[in-house]
Amino acid sequence: MQKQRFCLDTSAFTEPSVRKAMNVKTITELTDKLMDLIAEARIKLNISCHIPYPSVYKELIGFLHSENCPKDVIIKVDTWLVKKTPNRYEIKIPSEIFYEYVKDLRERINKGMRIGEEHIIKSSDMVYELSKRHPEMRKDEIINKVLSKTINTFRNKYRSALRVGTLDSAPDLDVLLLAKELDAAVVATDGGIEKWAQRLGLRFVNAVNFPFMLEEYLRHADRHRRYL
Repeated sequence: MQKQRFCLDTSAFTEPSVRKAMNVKTITELTDKLMDLIAEARIKLNISCHIPYPSVYKELIGFLHSENCPKDVIIKVDTWLVKKTPNRYEIKIPSEIFYEYVKDLRERINKGMRIGEEHIIKSSDMVYELSKRHPEMRKDEIINKVLSKTINTFRNKYRSALRVGTLDSAPDLDVLLLAKELDAAVVATDGGIEKWAQRLGLRFVNAVNFPFMLEEYLRHADRHRRYL
């Protein structure tokens, strides 16, 4: 039987929906519980869980340090997660995937530019209208008032246009490359990683479901042993 491998993204440890599903409040608590499951799955079923090094590993450790995570949890991470740098020079990616990614990125850049243009025009109109209605206001007051109304909207729309549903960081790409190299399932909650995992023909596991998958594997393994 083929060995089960999983490649974990940072979101498997940091996403609030995963913490809620596991009934914990902090990243440290989630990591501690998840490491116990991964350890048991490794020992009993030879399931291995990998994390790209140093990119994703450093992200995770940074989150844990920010919570003053106990040393024993860090030791669990170093013990049970296999740290590996993707072999970027040897992994083969179809040129069609690269073409799709560049095309998608170009469309997002153009959409972001249009959003910027719309908000510049909108801000200019608002400054003009406020200046007419309130001639007693200073110019800097008017500008600050307008920006306070429009800048958050612009940021949200711009972030959505450029980042949601695509790969927007080196760690995201490392997760996919390592999973491709190892023929492993990708574990994440990130929509961009899911989309491009599908493009690459990789298995994808929503991080919310991952702990319960491990529990299911272990439950059936224990039941099988009792029947032997």
